[in-house]
Amino acid sequence: MANDNKLRGAPIIHGELLKLGCDISQASVSKYMPRIRKPPSQTWRTFLKNHMNVTAACNFFVVPTVPFRLLYCFVVLSHSLRRIVHFNATRYPSDEWTAQQIVEAFPGNDTEPRFLIRDRDGIYGDCFRRKAKVLNIEEAPLAPHSPWQNPYCKRVIGSIRRECLGHVIVLGEKHLLKVMRDYIAYYNKFRIHLSLGKDAPTSRPIESPSTGKIVAIPQVGGLYHRYKRVA
Repeated sequence: MANDNKLRGAPIIHGELLKLGCDISQASVSKYMPRIRKPPSQTWRTFLKNHMNVTAACNFFVVPTVPFRLLYCFVVLSHSLRRIVHFNATRYPSDEWTAQQIVEAFPGNDTEPRFLIRDRDGIYGDCFRRKAKVLNIEEAPLAPHSPWQNPYCKRVIGSIRRECLGHVIVLGEKHLLKVMRDYIAYYNKFRIHLSLGKDAPTSRPIESPSTGKIVAIPQVGGLYHRYKRVA
């Protein structure tokens, strides 16, 4: 597994083994260094914890292409299960385009969050605010100069860069969307998340060793693999 997934550390490999019914400790898999992070303020941390199941977050980031053009990417993350619920990209972002992304991210059927965390960029204009109001979503803008108040969305963008886009030469908008569809499917269904107790956003059942041998299935063009037991 470590050879198949060179960007994965011991905690992720350990989570994969647990899903395959292998009773082994993380210490037996490998040693790892703890990460030191500066915690956010207790007040905002409490807000995020108390409203985890009814909160989503969104943010923009840019991706350069081969012709040296920039694509503006918009991602929406559901806090409760760390699920990426929407992704899109464009060369020409606007208030109207961003508002449409929220409609596509939450098309009804009680999928809308109560709170939506976003920054104070001017792209979230009148049209965006009207759409959010129609969907009964209460916006929670970040305090000025406080990007740490959107930690989960920032973290998922970092994961997208490190685990996917940092290993792909993006040819254009269509190519980016295809690569991201593959990565998001892997991220939501199979990728092990430490914050979810080493499970995936779409919970994966533990497979008993009696089910059969372990097989590796390439994901994201072979950049990663998922594992399952087959008879």
